[in-house]
Amino acid sequence: MSHLFAPWRMAYIGTGGSSECIFCAIPAASAEDDGRNLLIHRGDRCFVVMNRFPYNPGHLMVAPYRHVGAYDELTEEELLELNHLTQRSLRVLRGLMNPQGFNLGVNLGKGAGAGFDGHVHMHVVPRWDGDTNFMPVLGDVRVIPEALDATCRRLGDAWSKSAG
Repeated sequence: MSHLFAPWRMAYIGTGGSSECIFCAIPAASAEDDGRNLLIHRGDRCFVVMNRFPYNPGHLMVAPYRHVGAYDELTEEELLELNHLTQRSLRVLRGLMNPQGFNLGVNLGKGAGAGFDGHVHMHVVPRWDGDTNFMPVLGDVRVIPEALDATCRRLGDAWSKSAG
């Protein structure tokens, strides 16, 4: 029998699936908690946060502060900032991690795979040739080669050095 050590998963398993909206709770917390919450950037209407359970290293999410579940209900200002922050996320990830591609996406509703369907958010997922290997295909396991807090620090440093 093979074993995969992933102690960070216990925090997720232990919550039992919280009903609290992470996209409301994370930016509402003190800025002193940004590192613990993996929050990369606070904008005027939207923010950028790392996915705590990423598809790939560097998986970011961009969300409005306002709790809104539909993309077509975003204000023009929210929509503009969400897209500007998505664009900046691409530049920062490209400069720091040198991905060969990206997946961008918004899952609207449970039927579309939204884990938090009440709060719209954009996924920014860096991709590399061959990043989908036998582990997710045969073992239903994703391998993230760097600790989330280390990736968060590197992304935060790169973000602060990038042009807004």
